[in-house]
Amino acid sequence: MIDVDKLVAAAESDAAQWDRTGLPGEVISLAARTGVLGADRPATFGGAGLDARELGRMTATLGERCTSLRSLVTVHGMAAAALDRWGTAEQREDWLPRLTEGEAVAALAATEAGAGTELAAVATTFETAGPDRLVSGHKLWVTFGQVADVFLVLGGSGDGLCAALVDRDRPGVTVEPVENPLGLRGARLAHVRFDRVRIPAAQLLAPPGFGLSHVVGTALDHGRFTVAWGCVGLARACLADAAAHAATRVQGDTALARHQSVRATLGRCWVEVEGAQALCERAAGQRVAGSPDSIIATVTAKYAAADAAAMVSDRAVQLLGSAGCAPDSRVGRFYRDAKVMQIIEGAQEVAEVTIGEHVLRGARW
Repeated sequence: MIDVDKLVAAAESDAAQWDRTGLPGEVISLAARTGVLGADRPATFGGAGLDARELGRMTATLGERCTSLRSLVTVHGMAAAALDRWGTAEQREDWLPRLTEGEAVAALAATEAGAGTELAAVATTFETAGPDRLVSGHKLWVTFGQVADVFLVLGGSGDGLCAALVDRDRPGVTVEPVENPLGLRGARLAHVRFDRVRIPAAQLLAPPGFGLSHVVGTALDHGRFTVAWGCVGLARACLADAAAHAATRVQGDTALARHQSVRATLGRCWVEVEGAQALCERAAGQRVAGSPDSIIATVTAKYAAADAAAMVSDRAVQLLGSAGCAPDSRVGRFYRDAKVMQIIEGAQEVAEVTIGEHVLRGARW
């Protein structure tokens, strides 16, 4: 059973504090106890077995309160989804119960200084050492990298790109906290260095050559889906705050909401939110149906939802004025988070190209 209400209550009271000091360990433990970390994994491995629609709506609920909390569910779920899809029976039996029950927190370590949008350019290496592999590289912007117990690492070998699970406590792993990023300030971001970290070859997921196209590809698809729904929640929260402020704020003898330009702004924001949610619902339906178009539907939903989050949070800050710029302002916090959403899991410009190519092939939906 999943009890999202406990997390929602914690976020409603403490999200602003988390944005200053980072998501605390007790909240991560609460996410595990409430079943959120294993929400869409199979019941046979301790998960709740949510389908895509249920997972999406849950992440929207969390995104409406705290982007960093929603990001915990996203990044942990990315690693679990990749393991569930591409791991061997032994790997799944070993790792999935630990991940679904929150005994171990997982993070994706893919981005590097020379490999952001183009992940195939990663410089991290997997060197063969008898029955083991030696992992060397420097990963950047690892969400929850400060607290992760295991990293899903992308790197290269002589036989192609590889992905492997690397335990945090192995010698040679160094975690460098990222302080005061633009957004996701509660998401315990870190740069992680791997200096000839020895792991058993059994911790490689899928054969060499499948690391990016299959393993990390699955992780990114899962990430885009939950980011998209989280952005819908974020945008809807900003719209609610903007509407409430417009209805109650009086300048002179006139409420803001009486100004035609303010009502028009709220109307545009509403259309952005509803449109993004409709695309997320479409993507969820195609994932449930196992449609081959589910991947492009997810890219489209993430693109639209990230843009909606950026636009609506921007307008909300403008309407709230100084209140929107206050240190603990929810719309101010979401304004910073929304810009990050336009970059992570595939920048908007890359998504546009992907969607355009789909159109040229003759989009069916």
